[in-house]
Amino acid sequence: MTAVAATGPGYPTPLKAMTEGPREKVLWCPCIMTDSGKPDYLATVDADPDSPTYSQVIHRLMMPHLNDELHHTGWNTCSSCFDDPTRTRNRLILPALGSSRIYVIDISSPKTPSFFKIIEPEVLKSHNVSVPHTSHCLPNGKVMMSTMADSNGNGKGSFTMFDSFTFEHEGYWTLDDMPFGYDYWYQPTHDVLVATEWGCPNSFWKGFNPKDVEDGKYGTHINFYSWNERRLLQRLDLGMEGVMPLEIRFLHDPLATEGYVGCALYANVFRFWRKADGMYAAEKVIDIPDKKVEGWALPVMPGIMTDILISLDDRFLYFSLWAHGDIRQYDISDRRNPKLVGQIFLGGSICKDETVKVTHDTELTDQPKRPKIKGKPVSGSPQMLQLSLDGKRLYVTGSLFSPWDKQFYPDMCENGSMMLMIDVDTEKGGLSLNQNFCVDFGNEPCGPSLAHEIRYPGGDCTSDIWLPPGSSECPHRAAKVPHNITKIPAKM
Repeated sequence: MTAVAATGPGYPTPLKAMTEGPREKVLWCPCIMTDSGKPDYLATVDADPDSPTYSQVIHRLMMPHLNDELHHTGWNTCSSCFDDPTRTRNRLILPALGSSRIYVIDISSPKTPSFFKIIEPEVLKSHNVSVPHTSHCLPNGKVMMSTMADSNGNGKGSFTMFDSFTFEHEGYWTLDDMPFGYDYWYQPTHDVLVATEWGCPNSFWKGFNPKDVEDGKYGTHINFYSWNERRLLQRLDLGMEGVMPLEIRFLHDPLATEGYVGCALYANVFRFWRKADGMYAAEKVIDIPDKKVEGWALPVMPGIMTDILISLDDRFLYFSLWAHGDIRQYDISDRRNPKLVGQIFLGGSICKDETVKVTHDTELTDQPKRPKIKGKPVSGSPQMLQLSLDGKRLYVTGSLFSPWDKQFYPDMCENGSMMLMIDVDTEKGGLSLNQNFCVDFGNEPCGPSLAHEIRYPGGDCTSDIWLPPGSSECPHRAAKVPHNITKIPAKM
């Protein structure tokens, strides 16, 4: 590729994004209002350190309906369409777990986003799917969203597509459903889409009940589809150590055939990779030990790993432990043997001099203290993560899912969550709390809210997917029919 200037959205390669992408100056974050009779909203946060409103919410886009339970967001188009000059990243896709609505947000003015279109829940439910979760743009410019339930809230993992200009619904991506759904990642270069399983929405909406795990209400598989044929090829069972595989990430290098998935309940990370025969295998590479405790819901406290991400140079893996309260940084240069190089505690359920006593811990000799920022104790526990393009700033929020927030961290629900920034040592590894950045969502004018996932204009390391620069396998390069998915020769 001779030119580096983008003609379409995003960046030509992950490393170009990392080394040439601008510092984030605006953050968008869905905020959930619980039991308040008020709607959720999209908060715009000033992240420009030279701005007089730095670390403040500068705009709130209130949803027109109640009980949406806003969650993850995505784009109408991303770096997979970098070489397509007809594409523009100007819409943020905001699905709602609670209502199955999908809000399409106009981000042409980043500091004052507005509504472009609202897709009502009947659109999904008429196709017997609901509870939308992960949204990705496809290389042909389409938008595809994973869904987690049928129209009645029973477990059903599926994928549904929309036109990225009109956002008219275009039906299923595949007819091969999974028992459960959640996150996904695709890589046309290798003819693969990989998807995870949380559980049955009718179960997890009631809060977490360990009996639901015994009764098979939560997933343990990662699922591999043929991208070209849109059919399920392999369901890889991770067993009980893989209960609730949530966020899944291929390495950013589009030529890589491996990645990692975080399994929530028992806090394990599995590496998955493609074998010589074209099928996939997985191995556990990180195992966070449980802690024996008193004063908690159970006598043994698992870590509950809720989010993972990979830096754009594929060197560091980060994850949060929502029960134990820490964020960890691993050097994954040796893909099979991650090395712990950074760790920071930001609350959680084992803080010293609080309600839980740790009676046996194979990692710590003493319980960590709950940190303070600007004189106030950090509320809740670290959950959602987002890394700056250059890898030097890690943003974190505390809300997982409001029914579970109420169960595990009722004080956070009452007082509001926080958005924090972690300074990252990108040379040797290391994490430290930046004391100058804190967005306290307990001080919101509409009342305390729960902040969830973070995005910023121009893309990030958890939503953009790259294809090899100059590759004829990019659908919009291989064919001049941007509204059709082009067949790509399988690599298996």
